[in-house]
Amino acid sequence: MGIWMGNYESLNLFGLIIQSIFIENFLLANFLGMCTYLACSTRLKTANGLGLAVVFVLTVAGVLNWFVHRFVTGPNALQWLSFFGLDTKTVDLGFLEFLIFISVIAGFVQILEIVIEKFSPALYASLGVYLPLIAVNCAILGACLFAVTRDYPFWPNLIYVFGSAVGWWLAIALIAAIREKLAVSDVVPAIRGMGITFIMTGLMSMAFQGFTGIKLAVPTGGEEKVTALESRIEGKPTSTDQKPL
Repeated sequence: MGIWMGNYESLNLFGLIIQSIFIENFLLANFLGMCTYLACSTRLKTANGLGLAVVFVLTVAGVLNWFVHRFVTGPNALQWLSFFGLDTKTVDLGFLEFLIFISVIAGFVQILEIVIEKFSPALYASLGVYLPLIAVNCAILGACLFAVTRDYPFWPNLIYVFGSAVGWWLAIALIAAIREKLAVSDVVPAIRGMGITFIMTGLMSMAFQGFTGIKLAVPTGGEEKVTALESRIEGKPTSTDQKPL
């Protein structure tokens, strides 16, 4: 269960998806993926289509990149080759991680582009050049790298990348609905267009900050580590600092 769930329990997974959608929303907390967010959020239908595409690409690419990091590019990831009699202790392919991650994302975007063009030509035309740009969407690469940096086991990694994608979809759908309303509203001429869009994005980001403080994602045994770290930052002694007489 180590690489699959680690110390995480069902409640932790629920907390992790809440955290990735609302608390650490990639658009409204980290402001990643802003280019497609601003360009494709004028209509709700287009925003939903792009959001669904991002959910598909990020979820699948996040899982595949987890396997890449775990068994190819991560520290001591090639130990499984010892089964074939190969000594890989001195081999480190970490320098290829970015390249492989981007290649995996680009491959799935290409597949998705072909599928959308085949089954939904109208959505394909409305997305235009921004559909291929999913391949270099910093939100997708960022979520994969965040998951790797935090060393999530398999299921928490899956929940995290899926929740991050849903959070991105939620943000672009919300701003698209607001922009459709603003298109027929009496807005001050000086801030029409991108001006009012940035203002609404800032207000949405402030609203999402109200979810800050939820810590259900901390795995079993992780609360003590968080408390110890906070105590060290504040200069307080911890149980690990005490030495036997």
